[in-house]
Amino acid sequence: MDGAFDAAQFRVLPSQRVDLSQYPTRIPPLYASSSRYHAILRQHVSELSELQQVFYADNRFAVLLIFQAMDAAGKDSCIRHVMTGINPQGCRVHSFRHPSIEEYEHDFLWRSNAVLPERGHIGIFNRSYYEEVLIARVHPEIIVSEAITGAETPSEELWQGRYRSINDMERHLTLNGTKIVKFFLHLSPDEQRKRFLQRIDRPDKNWKFSMADIEERRFWDDYMHAYASCLSTTASENAPWYIVPADDRKSARLIVSSIILELFRSMDLQYPKAGPLRAKELKACRRSLSGKV
Repeated sequence: MDGAFDAAQFRVLPSQRVDLSQYPTRIPPLYASSSRYHAILRQHVSELSELQQVFYADNRFAVLLIFQAMDAAGKDSCIRHVMTGINPQGCRVHSFRHPSIEEYEHDFLWRSNAVLPERGHIGIFNRSYYEEVLIARVHPEIIVSEAITGAETPSEELWQGRYRSINDMERHLTLNGTKIVKFFLHLSPDEQRKRFLQRIDRPDKNWKFSMADIEERRFWDDYMHAYASCLSTTASENAPWYIVPADDRKSARLIVSSIILELFRSMDLQYPKAGPLRAKELKACRRSLSGKV
């Protein structure tokens, strides 16, 4: 295949019922060799960097990229490798961890809304508000501890209400010029086990691992159920989910970079054209700089 593929095969269609057991965590490599992988990724990064410059100047849209996955699926490295050529002035990465006391005192979308990207900028969420229908669903004691009225015993009605809130928010953002793409990096439990062992064996990766990671593996099936429900209910035409096979990091990065590139290509980006008044002003500036006042 060597870089060529149809991204539609990874996209969750609106109202599609997702069964993650039917989605592969590994596909045939999208590159003929390691050198070809690096060449393809460099090409993607180079084009993305050029498009970002026009995107920033065009200033009509914002872009929000959301990455969700089980631990060790490669979110950090995917973001780093794919977005390495982006001008940091126009891109911000936010990693959402345990909410602070202040964040607990607001609605579950508040902390993410506070850091949404403005026009001309790319926002990347490494985890996101979706944690509130994923880890919170697997561990409902989180919701109980928040002391939310009516959520003393989390029910399906609560989760459906949160899905509606998310869909409404994403629809609002889309109507106001934010382009949203969401990636679920689909990792197998065996590949996660291998990557956890690497974190134990490599001193430079020890800090990324704890016994809590082992404990969470016991809830794998619960997480797959939570993800399937979330993906099925929050995939939309304008804020699509892509289920990216993540056992092969290199192929996952090529899939993600290709989808992001296609998003930027679809926006018909252009540098602003100078109107008559602006053209006159520029001519005056040229005369001044040329010493011809």
